[in-house]
Amino acid sequence: MDERVQARDAVTVVVPTFDEAGNIEELVRRIEAATAALDVEVLFVDDSRDRTPQVIERVAGESGVPVRLLHREIPSGGLGGAVLEGVRAARTDLVLVMDGDLQHPPAMIPVLTRTASESGADLVVASRYTGTGDPEGLANGIRRLVSSASTILTRAMFPAKLRACTDPMTGFFVLNRRQVDLDDLAPRGFKILLEIIARQPRRLHIVEEPFVFGHRFAGESKASLRQGLDFLGQLLALRFGKLSGFALVGALGAVLNVLLVAALTAGHVHHVPAQWLAAELTILLNFALQERLVFRDLARHARPRLRRFVASFTFNNVEALVRIAVVSVLVTHAGLHVAPTTAVALALAFLVRFAFHSLVVYAPRRRPAPTLPASVDRITRVQGVGAARDLSAR
Repeated sequence: MDERVQARDAVTVVVPTFDEAGNIEELVRRIEAATAALDVEVLFVDDSRDRTPQVIERVAGESGVPVRLLHREIPSGGLGGAVLEGVRAARTDLVLVMDGDLQHPPAMIPVLTRTASESGADLVVASRYTGTGDPEGLANGIRRLVSSASTILTRAMFPAKLRACTDPMTGFFVLNRRQVDLDDLAPRGFKILLEIIARQPRRLHIVEEPFVFGHRFAGESKASLRQGLDFLGQLLALRFGKLSGFALVGALGAVLNVLLVAALTAGHVHHVPAQWLAAELTILLNFALQERLVFRDLARHARPRLRRFVASFTFNNVEALVRIAVVSVLVTHAGLHVAPTTAVALALAFLVRFAFHSLVVYAPRRRPAPTLPASVDRITRVQGVGAARDLSAR
């Protein structure tokens, strides 16, 4: 039986959590106080390693609002993956997504929900950069600068789809699940709103509401260099696809390769060992960047990392051996200059390397399809690790 609630002001509040035990009680208390006039449920999608699930269970037993918990033993897709599983598991068409650290004020839930109901928008975005909005809760000036620069870059890369969205980096929004194609999403990292907007085949109807980004109530920020790299990879994949992401990584490696060859030969190293040393260093760098920025989604279903590395390293060395031999012949017998000749050879090898990595290195492992009992519910089938538990006191 379909348990979805279709009332005008019915909303599921999806809260992805990762080690947020110190924030749960206050968050649920504020949600309950802010949503007395709404038909609301709270769904925590939890990837924590601390006591957050136990705290959610305890708080749920004391709360006046229905609370459910979906704890992911095997998380995938980062925060974006957690949000997507929460949206799929929601019981209402309107789904509000917010962080669990209280930097997204629960008092905004009625504002966003009613704007979604009254406007008929596909998305209602809580923006720090429109009207009276403010990013004051960002930890320091550097974080504010990074946030503003990332927002400007993202909007510049998607000028049409983000025309009505001043804050595509926010994690605070309401979406109408009937108007968004969830099957097209491939979440990675923590910028799920950008993923939703960019992957839709049509331009979504977006309405914004300003809000003041608050200060974290408890715990520490999860922002890190790794998340920054994840965002860069997501942005490249959304805008350009894997081929262009692979090209960017290859271009960085090629520039480094040419610079190393030029520097070594200028230091009176013979061009053959110079090319070989430069090739080995760039092969290692390219593999690391490809894993993080280009093929991360495929890597989850491919052979183990060590085998991927061996396959990539072996192929690239064979390719480098052939390429260096060709360059050596051209330099020695045709009188060409080594640096530009190396650059041309690297460019010609690009498509072959991309095809090999896409079709061989990151090819999915062949595994028999699992046999699931008919009684396993939809959430279990989606993630294969467990189901949401209704923790409301009713």
